[in-house]
This record gives sequence, structure tokens and C-alpha cells, in this order.
Amino acid sequence: MGVGLAATTLALGTTFAAGSAATAAGSDGGDIVYTVHPLTKQFSTGTRPGALPTPSQCVARIGLACYTPALIRKAYDIPDGWTGKGQRIVVVDAYGSPTVRQDLDVFSQTFGLPKADLNVYYPGGAPQTSTAHKGQPLGWAGETSLDVQWAHAIAPDATINLVVAPNNYGNALNGAVRYAVDHDLGDVLSMSYGSDEAAIKGKGNNLQLKQSHENFVAAAAKGISLFASSGDNGASNGGPALAAGYPASDPLVTAVGGTNLFASDTGAYEGETVWGDQASCAVHQPFGCTLGPIGATGGAPSTIFPAPSYQAGVNGNPMRTTSDVSYNASVYTSVFVYEGFNANPADNGFYFYGGTSSGSPQWAAIGALADQQAGHRLGQLNPALYAIGTGSTHALAFHDVTSGNNAWQGPGLDARAGYDDPTGLGSPDVSGLVGQLIH
Repeated sequence: MGVGLAATTLALGTTFAAGSAATAAGSDGGDIVYTVHPLTKQFSTGTRPGALPTPSQCVARIGLACYTPALIRKAYDIPDGWTGKGQRIVVVDAYGSPTVRQDLDVFSQTFGLPKADLNVYYPGGAPQTSTAHKGQPLGWAGETSLDVQWAHAIAPDATINLVVAPNNYGNALNGAVRYAVDHDLGDVLSMSYGSDEAAIKGKGNNLQLKQSHENFVAAAAKGISLFASSGDNGASNGGPALAAGYPASDPLVTAVGGTNLFASDTGAYEGETVWGDQASCAVHQPFGCTLGPIGATGGAPSTIFPAPSYQAGVNGNPMRTTSDVSYNASVYTSVFVYEGFNANPADNGFYFYGGTSSGSPQWAAIGALADQQAGHRLGQLNPALYAIGTGSTHALAFHDVTSGNNAWQGPGLDARAGYDDPTGLGSPDVSGLVGQLIH
């Protein structure tokens, strides 16, 4: 007998909104289809990029900033001795990349990072990823490179366990997450993919949604911290109405929104705005908006999940709101990624990457750093993040992002002082945040 999602009790004392996710777990529509939207611009071909430009040189040459691991670590105040040693980061992706190890080695050598301890798991069988199969496999290959390279950049001594689903459908990705949780592969887990809640409600597989949430309940019970990107199509996912993305909207997941990060050539933090090209390019920001509008961070109220207790009083919304936190995501303030898997091998090389899918693995790595400093797993972080982010010492832990709007081909939401949907509680001052998380 099917169990209606409306009657399924969530952790934190909440329930699925009555009638929101449809009738019974066994009354299924089509598959949930998860997508990634890593945003790229090629920098160089080959494995030797030559002298790396500074952010200001990139702005002068091509109209966008470019950040290395060292500069991102400096901008977000990550102490040099914090490396994630002894911690394990799970990255879940679909399709994967046949060159992920080689690409990570090139990235590490280029930026002076130690050789990564990377393990790759295929619990659903090896996917088809030949370059003849263009589209989804190639897009996810770039996502996989971004995820593992930047998790390694932030926590260079942590073990990275990449769990690859054979495709990007709900059952496959649920199976990958479940495998990681059941086999206790990591202390933190990153999911840089999502699906519009409206699509899930309209034609999604309700059993898959229930299974996904049950995976997160199991992860929380083991003290595994969960992170997911808020999306790259604005507050409405490119549609006519506000729409949160899933799995970021699950209350057990820390939803990572996106910003434009402004930092000096030495990594000094200079400020952030909402990543929302539709609004910022209208006034020719940032850097003249030379590439035109590219995307915008997600961040909007859920229509499936009621507000969890940790969001009580934060913004007055009766529903769960995303994002929870934020991180650099704009292509205009991009990071370097090495790609060795392309339809045309001549295109292999370094790329500038953006998207909130960049922030999720980096926040997971920050979670690993926090676990390292605490000496134990901190588990589900949202209650502590909100206690800190709304407390009297919040400015020591978060950069409050107060400018910008995340409209993209539909309505958007404004940043403001304190919590807002596009950027949540703000971006991290990692040293200050971790200090408060562990005390």
C-alpha cells in the first residue's frame, strides 16, 4: 500500500505539504530528470596554460575575473593549515568522466596542490561516456571535473570519493546517494545537480522524491553533512513563477546560492553581489558585461517543504526557502578547471567555470575542514548555520550580500540585509565560521 507524501514525516518536525507532491508513493509519473548547467569559457588548450593571468589581467583581456585555488582560499579566509586531512568528501554525479583522474592531476600540478586521493565508484554500472555520445555525458563530464577539482582545491588533503550514476534520472542518482550513505563513504556529500520543483510536482516520480528524502534522513542519522547547488536559472528556473530547485530545497540539505565575488590580485576580499546577470547586465555590471547575460543563481520558496524549525522567524515564509548560504558562482568571476574529455580533443585544456554547481563541492569541502577542526562529524549543519547567521556575531562568520537580484527569464528576488533567498545567510568567512561551528 502506498504511503502518501503528505503523511510522510520529515526530520526537524516538518512534513511534506499536504497535496503538494501528489497522491501516493506508488502512483508515479515520469522520471525526475536532474540537470547540471556548468557555465564555461575556454582559456587555453593543452595541459600547460603558461603564465596564469591575474584576475585584473583577465578582466582587461576578456572582461571577466579568473581565480586560482590560492586566491579563493584567501578571499574566503581559509587558514593555510586547514587541509581536510583525515576527512572524506563524497561527490555524486551522473555519467562521470573517463579522464577525471588525469584532469585532476593536471589541475593539481598546475596550482601546486598535492596529488589527490581520489576513488571512483560505479554502483549502478559504468556509464556510456564516449565522445560520440554528446550532450548529457559531455556536460556532466565537465561538471565532474569542476566538482572534484574544486573540492580538492579547498580541502587538498581530504579523500574524494566520486560516486557516479549511470544516467541523470532519479532512480540512478538516488541509488548513487544511497550507496554512498549505506557504505559510509564520506563525512560530507555534494550534489551539484537539480530539478525544478514545479516539474517534480507536475510530472515527476513521487516515489523517487520520497526515496531521495529517505536517503537524506539516513545520511543525517549518520552525521553526514549534505550540500546542493541552488541552480543557475534564477528564482523561477527560467519560468513564469518562483520555483525552488530540488534537492537543494530539502530541509536536510544546505542549499548553496551564487554570487559575483570581487577579490584583488592577491586574494583580498573586496565584496560580493548576487549572481544575476539579467539585472546586473542591464547596468553593464560586472566588468561591462562583455559576454552578455549568462545566468543567475537559484533561490526561492519551496512548494513542497514547509519551513523547518531553523528558519522560524528568519523571513516569515511558511515554506522552506532557499538558498541557505552562498559562494562565488558567476562566470564573470570564474575559476579555472581543466577538461580532458571533449568531442574534439583539440578543445582539451583549461576553462573558466561558473555556476552554483561550483559552490556546492566547495561548501562540502568547507564542511570537511570544519569536521577536521572539530575532530568529529558536525552532521546536519543548517540549524547551527542559522543560529550563527542570525546571531550577534554573524559578521565574523558570514559576508552579508545585500545587492542584486536573481531574475532570469521570469521574476526574481532581491538581496537585502540579513537573510535573503538568492544568497541565504551570506558567503563564508571560513576561519570565523568554523570557529563558531565547533565551539
